Amino acid sequence: MSKRQEQLINLLLREPGWITAGSLADLLGVTPRSVRSYIAQLNARAPAGAPAADSQTAPIESGPAGYRADRAALAALRSDSGRASTRDRLHGLVRELLEAQNGVDLRRTAERLYVSVATVEADLVRVRELLVGTGNTVQRSGSRALLVGDELARRRLVSKLAHEEMEHGSFDGEGLRRAAGLGSLEAEAFGPFKRELATQLAEQGYYVNEFASTDVVLHVAIAADRVSHGHPLAGTHLEPSAQQERLAGVVGKLASAHFGVSLGQGDLQHLASLVLTRVVASDGSAGTEVPLDAEVERAVIRAVGHAAEEYLVDIAHEDFIRRLSLHVQNLVHRAREQAFSRNPLTKSLKSTYPMIFQVAVSIASDVSEQLDVLIREDEIAYIAMHVGGRLERSRRTEAALTATIVCPGYYELHDLLRSRLDESLGPGIEVTAVETRTDPDWAGMDTDLVLTTIEPPVPDERTVQLAPFITDADIQRIAAVASKRRRTRRLTRLRGELERYFSPDAFIRPLKAKDEEDAIRQLSAPLLAQGIIDEDYVRGTIERERLSSTAFTESLAVPHALTMTARRTALSIGIAEGSIRWGEGRIQVVALAAFSESERDAFQTVFEQLVEVLSERDSLQRILRRGTDFGGFLDELVAVIDG
Repeated sequence: MSKRQEQLINLLLREPGWITAGSLADLLGVTPRSVRSYIAQLNARAPAGAPAADSQTAPIESGPAGYRADRAALAALRSDSGRASTRDRLHGLVRELLEAQNGVDLRRTAERLYVSVATVEADLVRVRELLVGTGNTVQRSGSRALLVGDELARRRLVSKLAHEEMEHGSFDGEGLRRAAGLGSLEAEAFGPFKRELATQLAEQGYYVNEFASTDVVLHVAIAADRVSHGHPLAGTHLEPSAQQERLAGVVGKLASAHFGVSLGQGDLQHLASLVLTRVVASDGSAGTEVPLDAEVERAVIRAVGHAAEEYLVDIAHEDFIRRLSLHVQNLVHRAREQAFSRNPLTKSLKSTYPMIFQVAVSIASDVSEQLDVLIREDEIAYIAMHVGGRLERSRRTEAALTATIVCPGYYELHDLLRSRLDESLGPGIEVTAVETRTDPDWAGMDTDLVLTTIEPPVPDERTVQLAPFITDADIQRIAAVASKRRRTRRLTRLRGELERYFSPDAFIRPLKAKDEEDAIRQLSAPLLAQGIIDEDYVRGTIERERLSSTAFTESLAVPHALTMTARRTALSIGIAEGSIRWGEGRIQVVALAAFSESERDAFQTVFEQLVEVLSERDSLQRILRRGTDFGGFLDELVAVIDG
């Protein structure tokens, strides 16, 4: 299976509904004809009983609206095809290198796999790419290749292989075991080990990070497999703490029970350290407290204070700083060991909460500079989860809508209606007025919603007519109207300020850029010419992009600097014909944002709401289709905002 076909499968599996060949082509950077060819080839590989000619049973269904995946069939097809894929052949070569004490003869490997020596040589080039950051190297002597690295470095490489498999599909025990080459272990053991580990950690007084626990289970499995093949870790000269001793005992018993391997002191101390720095946080009970490094705490206090001031967010609280400092302390430990923690929610956090993610990037940037550590995007996502948790209460309060109930009086009918609405709608809608007359002042009602049991003279978008005794259908209609009103409220300010932020000079279509830096420089040029930004701002935008990609969705990137040093807030728009490469993916629209300190309150409005509008595929495609020039782009953007 080709890399493009794998990317196509991933896109289809993530897409909840139909998607056109043109949209898929833009996301892949190919033509619609190539997309149709890939789909025909994938459907042709379907097993007997699901012929490609029958679009209702093929893994990829076609129709007037485009293409849609049969998720189970497509995932099974990828699994079946993957066994003979280039990636699996590459992983097989890595596993050979791991086990061969005297190196691997590439000619013999080529003969055994029935491929050319040139193919194996090309695989070796990819192996060298995999080794980056693991502490391993490959030495060549003629046709023989030797892997050089200590035991921890080798385990780091096995972990990287397994994470590649996790990124290409679901993280099941069999897929993990096959990708990491853990042949001595049973796939069925992974799930029970993980569940029992979480239970015992909770019983000992720890909060368990479920997202990271799979990563620790993987490392325990790797340790068990390596030990069973005669590759244990040597003991450390450091005395383990009482916490590490307890956790080592838990891990040792579970590894013996589920994987059938007795781990030595060196392995157990290493794994206990992983548990402490990746999976658990103290709940404050005796024996679970973790001393906080003063330098880390100072760095977090400065970073949080700067982010709170720069982005006008309410996060500078003692309890938040304490929790985040403990997390950063573990993060620093992982970073210095090059043992980063994966976060499966990174993409969804970026696309759904761009403002929260931006605050996390700011904190990570400050901490990284102060403590001299590299903080990767998945680790930034964990910081974003801390920030989002702190802001959730205020976000809910801001989202509350006001409502007027219109219910002409008849015994206690209006009281029953209000009671049912309060019970069904919760804190998201606050009833601020109740009208019991048959001729209320409709024009004087200034609430977000009007919920009425009688027909209004002129219904509008905020009005919901209800039955006297409210039904489930009424509740659903109220929720739908409320959702639309919240969106309108969020976008009203953006709608009013669009013309101030955009200008015809800062609109490029088609945008032709070879990479992110090229696109940033092209879109910065008109703002430089107008004196809105300077070269320092451009350099800052490029540096921000290196910290974490500003491709917040699969179609949109919003590059910007971490500092708000523009003379005034402005946007420069670039639209690609098709798509351009951005990081590991491809995008169609680049909105370079320049923010000024005097208008910092505009950051949340522009940043979050613009990402929301342009991340909706139908809205974006409409804008791309009709916005062929600046006037058309602005008209369509306004029309989309207005609904």
